[in-house]
Amino acid sequence: MALELTDGTLFTTQGTEDERHTVRVLGKDGAVKAETTDCPGVHGEAAAAPGASTDTVMAGCENGPVIYRDGTFHKVAVADAYARSGNLAGSERSPIVLGDYKVDEDAEQERPTCVALFDTRDGSHRLVDLGSSYWFRSLARGPEGEALVLTYDGKLNVIDVESGKVVRKTDVIQPWEEKADWQEAGPAIKVAGSSAYVTDAQNKKLHVVDLTKGEVAKTIDLPQTSVELAVVTGKPEAPAREEKAHGHVPHKGHDHAHDDAAPSAGAPADAGGHGGPGR
Repeated sequence: MALELTDGTLFTTQGTEDERHTVRVLGKDGAVKAETTDCPGVHGEAAAAPGASTDTVMAGCENGPVIYRDGTFHKVAVADAYARSGNLAGSERSPIVLGDYKVDEDAEQERPTCVALFDTRDGSHRLVDLGSSYWFRSLARGPEGEALVLTYDGKLNVIDVESGKVVRKTDVIQPWEEKADWQEAGPAIKVAGSSAYVTDAQNKKLHVVDLTKGEVAKTIDLPQTSVELAVVTGKPEAPAREEKAHGHVPHKGHDHAHDDAAPSAGAPADAGGHGGPGR
């Protein structure tokens, strides 16, 4: 993974497809500014509300995530020997990151019912049992930073991230289950403003959920089975940062990114986790 932070540093991983456990932040000159090697199986990242001096970014590991905050890496202590959270969803409005939580290292396809809420302020976490399973495209964040999880029972669960309480369940799609092959079509959720867009791949439908009212506001028939989902708002995903080397400041609302630039930490993280769940 490679994520450009708003100060121009680069949040990135080092390793191979078979073995990786190192996460680094590199300066503009390529020098290592911060590093941790305590992230086996590193997979997935999410940006949370910024810290006092830097962006705050979490990376998923197989023994609890790591947090980059204020120039230093911090480890989330977990009770389980194996605790994989490789699919994360963050919000710039919240210091708490939503993640999946898998504890069976030997499972070919684990179907967890618990999600995790990771507090980037102090490295604590809370598990929330939803009573129904989910998959890597089930995780999203609402406009106020609330956690959203689409579960096998077809419900959209809304979680207050500070209390860990499920404050609302909305029936959105028919009950479903992840296929044996994760690349096969399944439900997905994306959020823009106060609306959540939820696909029902099996029935070729797109549902628009009013998150304020907690109800399906509109259903659209799709001509084909949906596999991926993206929402375009026409607004910049991240604030522009000053490009001192160019001798000017980009115009408001224009991030002046080059074609080969890494994505900005201000952009919403994809819960899909870079090419799938990476079991």
